[in-house]
Amino acid sequence: MPRLTSTLALIFLSTGALAQVGPSTTGRPCSADRNLVSSRGAIVLSTGQYTYGRFVRDARYCQVDQYPQPAYVPSDDNPQCFVGYRCADGPDDDF
Repeated sequence: MPRLTSTLALIFLSTGALAQVGPSTTGRPCSADRNLVSSRGAIVLSTGQYTYGRFVRDARYCQVDQYPQPAYVPSDDNPQCFVGYRCADGPDDDF
């Protein structure tokens, strides 16, 4: 039983670490936000006090049924800073 408890604790701890939000876009210059997305490939950034989003460098970081859509965020020096893309769901292919 102690081994199961330890294993479950590790799963919960690692899951929490994966869900952490990165730095806020509003306190950084636009170029820093753009460079961060570009260097990481995909990252979750805070875009306001209670908002966040996942931003990607290109389509390789989206799921197969998604496509990259241009993403703009508020930054310290630009209220509509292009940082990369968001992964958007593609249209349904029901015929």
